[in-house]
Amino acid sequence: MKHNLLLVNANFYDHISSMLITGAVKEIEKHQDLNYDILNVSGALEIPSVINMSLHGQRKYDGYIALGCVIRGETTHYDMVCEFSFKGLSDLAIKHNLAIGYGLLTVENEAQALVRADINQKNKGGFAVNACLELIKLKEYFYIY
Repeated sequence: MKHNLLLVNANFYDHISSMLITGAVKEIEKHQDLNYDILNVSGALEIPSVINMSLHGQRKYDGYIALGCVIRGETTHYDMVCEFSFKGLSDLAIKHNLAIGYGLLTVENEAQALVRADINQKNKGGFAVNACLELIKLKEYFYIY
């Protein structure tokens, strides 16, 4: 059975998010039973909204991959973006039994982000895909469709 994945990419730091997408897509392409779509949004706070919208649309997805990067700045904005984006994703996952892979980097600086996004280093994009696939398998185990 083919599974459909939706990658929602916050492209505020597009040079970092493009690396996350590369890692995610390379991981997806290792599996013949996966289809995927990629949607780009401006920032991390928009990711939960887009996933919620998709639940009410005609396209159906078995899993979701949240990709993007939040880098700490000089204000408390970083803390709010991190808290609300992760809370939004967690609330959706729990309320709707969604398989969501978290590839949303929350880092102190760009150097940390680059290491985590690089497919030859931490490859958090690929990691998020694998986390999502594990959750899809668990949904099948519990007969949640």
